[in-house]
Amino acid sequence: MMPQFPKLPQSLYIWRSLAGGRFRPPPVTVLGGTNCRFASSYTATSREQGSKKMLIYLLSLAGAMVGASYAAVPLYRRFCQATGYGGTVQRRESVEEKIVRHTRDGTTASRELVVQFNADVADGMPWKFVPTQRQVRVKPGESALAFYTAENRSSAPITGVATYNVTPMKAAIYFNKIQCFCFEEQTLLPGEQIDMPVFFYIDPEFATDPKMDGINNLILSYTFFNVK
Repeated sequence: MMPQFPKLPQSLYIWRSLAGGRFRPPPVTVLGGTNCRFASSYTATSREQGSKKMLIYLLSLAGAMVGASYAAVPLYRRFCQATGYGGTVQRRESVEEKIVRHTRDGTTASRELVVQFNADVADGMPWKFVPTQRQVRVKPGESALAFYTAENRSSAPITGVATYNVTPMKAAIYFNKIQCFCFEEQTLLPGEQIDMPVFFYIDPEFATDPKMDGINNLILSYTFFNVK
């Protein structure tokens, strides 16, 4: 007697008839197979691209910071010239012309002011930078001369540039520098020392400005930065 096989489900007969006997089950994804390796490769590529973008961003940021540091001094100079901040001459009449005019008119005031001097260097600047004198006494309408001394204490030539400011800030517009080493590159050889003059002039209008009442001391400060 022939053995009796179990009957196939009706749905399987339908699938076989529709496929014409060419029915194949769909592929099964196996963990760790080709598809998994492809996903891992895609993830690694994405991470590599992300790292490259981050590196480009950091390099661009560093370049922008370096560019900003080099541009800081000329931008500060233009700002001072445009606004009169820090004692930069802003008016159309030159300082020399104003000195001649007030000397001719005899408008020099009797009020005496004390101008003090301060010197600093930026971090990492191996210079000794000091004012030659601590202070001078000058009247509005008079000019005065002071000196600063800089010394390179390193074993290599160094180029520096100085910025300045005058305090109190509201009195800075009356402080005019006729000759100054600010914003000019100064190169010192190892161990070299130089004296740098500051020739300045206090506007006689200082004495007639009610906002200047009670202000008898001014401070002129310089800071040297390393120009690499």
